[in-house]
Amino acid sequence: MFEFHGHKCWASALGLRAGLIALRELGSPRSGAKTLYTILETGYNHGAGCFGDGVRYATGCITGKGNLLRNPRGKLAFTLIDPQKGKQIRISFNPKIREQIAKLNFMKKRSQGIPPTEIPEEDVWEVVNLVLNAPEEEVLFIGKVEDSNFEPPFEVMGMEVCEICGEMVSLPYIRLLGTNKACSTGNKKVCIDCSGYKEGFEKGRYEK
Repeated sequence: MFEFHGHKCWASALGLRAGLIALRELGSPRSGAKTLYTILETGYNHGAGCFGDGVRYATGCITGKGNLLRNPRGKLAFTLIDPQKGKQIRISFNPKIREQIAKLNFMKKRSQGIPPTEIPEEDVWEVVNLVLNAPEEEVLFIGKVEDSNFEPPFEVMGMEVCEICGEMVSLPYIRLLGTNKACSTGNKKVCIDCSGYKEGFEKGRYEK
């Protein structure tokens, strides 16, 4: 998992443990295709966003398969859903262990701006082992398995070639352009960038 993430840290270890617990509680195997869906609550530019990679690795829910959805709340939390069973569970970080983590050398060095890859292995493993070996109830809030009415998002397969730039574009992002760029109807199929629309981009707007 740490190779997948890129470095060793407590938040990715926490996400791994949380993801494995969610699978256990649902009684579901890791998602190979789209048998499971995860709604991840970490925000953008989140200092402990590594949590999400642990969840991804454990559950098999990733952006590329379209079964990792985002609900940015700035929390180390997620909901794992098994649509076939109609069940879901939400798990979040229990701050009870926060002070113990903060006292360790790893966090002291991170607060000084030292990258995790430059922190000695013994300091890294100290915090990782704390998160992995502490009693579940001291690390995580484990919700109850609940009924779910989640409907998996419709998968769009079709693509078109933009008639201006020549790049492939997924159908929902195709715009029809007339002879006048200000025209909202027409028969020239173009991408958003070539359409001339002054569309504001909000981070995460086009992410699942």
